[in-house]
Amino acid sequence: MVGLTNTFDCNYIPGNQERLLVIQEQQLNDHLFEQLLGMGFRRNGNSIYKPHCPACQQCQSIRVPIAEFSPSKRQKRTLKQNVDIQWRLSHQHAEGHFELYERYINARHSDGPMFPPSREQFNEFLICDWLEPTFIELFHQDKLIAVAVTDLMPNSLSAIYSYFDPDYSKRSLGSLMILLQCELAKVLGKRYLYLGYQIDENAKMNYKRLYRPYQILTAQGWQQQQ
Repeated sequence: MVGLTNTFDCNYIPGNQERLLVIQEQQLNDHLFEQLLGMGFRRNGNSIYKPHCPACQQCQSIRVPIAEFSPSKRQKRTLKQNVDIQWRLSHQHAEGHFELYERYINARHSDGPMFPPSREQFNEFLICDWLEPTFIELFHQDKLIAVAVTDLMPNSLSAIYSYFDPDYSKRSLGSLMILLQCELAKVLGKRYLYLGYQIDENAKMNYKRLYRPYQILTAQGWQQQQ
């Protein structure tokens, strides 16, 4: 079933109105979801959505073609700066995940729609009944310091959300987790890493063009930019 939400105040651009196209389908799986990703949809918990705003098209679907991706000098410095960090994959939601998420939202996004964080909101946002999320866990000296939640599809990865210990802010862990997802996609032979929506007018959402080359979904299809 496909439906439209009512318009509401935009969470990303003050003064704008937002509306979502939402798909509710009982037979969703990784193959169908990957097709929907290619059409500009995203996942939030069990729900599939994409912006369908009455007077704005600032949300642009963006993805990285993995075979062509090459880290910039700054991104290489981020990798070098964090060589002492270990990471592993998990398909299990660990107890420490929410506590880390809670600290991150309280410190970095107290002005956003995810504040105040709660376990119910955390589960509804990240956990999915029809697709098992993958958790990329980062550790420093055996301490969990960051988690990237990503979905694995037949030909791509989709970055859902990342959060980290605010005490490690100087390590550029947000960038590191995107770079690790690019590395994981390459190791697994995936074609793309979907990064969600690039929003140029929002300072917290306009960083995704830094991972080059990238592709933006337009009315003419996916267009690559260097």
